[in-house]
Amino acid sequence: MDRGNHYEAAFEAYLQWHRLCYVAVDETRRAILDDISIKSLDFIVFGADGARLVVDVKGRRFPLGKPERPRRVWECWSTRDDVDGLERWAELSGPGYVGLLVFMYHVLPNVELPDDVEDLWTWRGKRYLLRAVPSADYRRFMRVRSPKWDTVTLPHAVFRSLVRPLHHFTHCSSTPAEERSVYP
Repeated sequence: MDRGNHYEAAFEAYLQWHRLCYVAVDETRRAILDDISIKSLDFIVFGADGARLVVDVKGRRFPLGKPERPRRVWECWSTRDDVDGLERWAELSGPGYVGLLVFMYHVLPNVELPDDVEDLWTWRGKRYLLRAVPSADYRRFMRVRSPKWDTVTLPHAVFRSLVRPLHHFTHCSSTPAEERSVYP
């Protein structure tokens, strides 16, 4: 966890506010297992109803672009290394652990959202929308975004079908399939 990163610091504050048990991981050093380097995760979170999550926080701004030409796109890209690392950490942590990509969208002040939007979090004067996708689901549908940077993304329709508010993972041990269509 990088406390200098406002997305990760806001995520930690969210966990504290919701009284969730967590471990913030020092990501300055990578773990090595069987001579293979594994990307560090950001948090291990223990939620209600026994939820066990290994989390990588992906900070994104919404909308993108310049104020005079905003791009209203919910970016959902990651690095292949992040997805691989989360799945490996979930496997190493034991049965029931889920790798989770948490997309923290810094929602700019000019964007109006209803007050009752799930997991809209205000911290230090900034609004964040917290959305998550299990890394195993992400891997199944990911597409290469940039071969040069080894980044991957999801098609927008797939992202909409998989993404859910974070609390669906932290406060529920399972979520019915019909709730999976919650979009930012």
